[in-house]
Amino acid sequence: MRTKFIGIVAAVFLAALPFASDAQVSIGVSVNVAPPPLPVYEQPAVPGPGYIWVPGYWYWSDADGDYYWVPGTWVEPPEVGLLWTPGWWAWSDGGYLWHSGYWGPTVGFYGGINYGFGYTGRGYEGGYWRDRNFYYNRSVNNVTNVNITNVYNKTVIVNNTTVNRVSFNGGQEGVRAEPTAQQRAVEQARHVPPTSVQTQQRDLASRNRELRASVNAGKPAVAATARPGEFSRDVIAARAAGGPVHTAQPRVPEARQGAAAQRTQAEQQSRTQADQRAQAEQRGQQQRSAAQQEQQSRAQAEQQSRAQADQRAQAEQRGQQQRNATQQEQQRAQAEQQSRAQADQRAQQQRAQAEQRGQQQRSAAQQEPQRAQAEQRSRAEQQRPPQAPPGVREAQAPQERAARPNNSERSQRPPQEKERPQEDKRPDHGG
Repeated sequence: MRTKFIGIVAAVFLAALPFASDAQVSIGVSVNVAPPPLPVYEQPAVPGPGYIWVPGYWYWSDADGDYYWVPGTWVEPPEVGLLWTPGWWAWSDGGYLWHSGYWGPTVGFYGGINYGFGYTGRGYEGGYWRDRNFYYNRSVNNVTNVNITNVYNKTVIVNNTTVNRVSFNGGQEGVRAEPTAQQRAVEQARHVPPTSVQTQQRDLASRNRELRASVNAGKPAVAATARPGEFSRDVIAARAAGGPVHTAQPRVPEARQGAAAQRTQAEQQSRTQADQRAQAEQRGQQQRSAAQQEQQSRAQAEQQSRAQADQRAQAEQRGQQQRNATQQEQQRAQAEQQSRAQADQRAQQQRAQAEQRGQQQRSAAQQEPQRAQAEQRSRAEQQRPPQAPPGVREAQAPQERAARPNNSERSQRPPQEKERPQEDKRPDHGG
């Protein structure tokens, strides 16, 4: 019979801040018995949008000296945009050391263990975040919920030389995988510890005797749950064990006494650290809530300020429109006044012109008789023979009398020789 021992290594202290980087080993449980292979089971349907699959794993109970199965389940991440890096066992210094999982913006190294459902041993192929929505890969996830529309199909290929259900890294039979430089950087980056519902899932599993490896032989009756803490509704049983299970042998009383003290101390430290993580998470949640409220208050204040500015701008615009309307009304009144003044002026000018034409017509009417008389006198003057000077007239008088025919002569003249009337020699005034 192999010599077995159970040792509890000192737990690594976790920083109180909710986003502090966890150390590579958050709860360092070292066991000299290899964890059982991963059982074969199906994934329950995702309960709603935004849930992330946390695969099941074997954990160690020092009180029972046995591994027990923590069922896989769908979990809401503590923050939008975070992904889950599963915990994993690794062979180190003669024992198997547990590395706790964590939440972060990028999936880190988890020992190369193929947990399935997108956790192929390197990275995560089950989905991704875009904006504030999580998109599910239908080829590896059970997305049968009609309320989830953010889905896609991408074939996932597992590049394993040997297909097995090994649940630990290193040693003689473990997975051979080393973290890359990028994965080492992720281990030191921003981390968030497991949520309270994940801790509850593990605690409930530790109290369920049917989930012990020595009882179920690597084939747990509750291999997965739809939601954390629900072990009696919508559960998935394992179809088969992943391989042979090597259980631990009972310990001698002396070893039990020492281990009990160590276990008590480790459990107390674990509870203290769990309380610290819960308090830190609560403080972080309060801080995030306060920051969110402050951001909302600022957003509301900015919105109210913009609304008031818009109201002032609208009031100013209405005032300007009213002033413009008043100014236009005044301009229209002035234009009408000017138009009336111009109309009055034109009317006065027309009346003055009409009066002037009437005066001219009256003056012309008054002058017409005088012109007629003047023209008559002028015609009379032209018809009158010119008079010789007095001396000449006296000399011409006997001649004229001699030349004048007497009445008997005039009567003897033929009719055609009658004296023609003298042509009208009035001056031509027609121009």
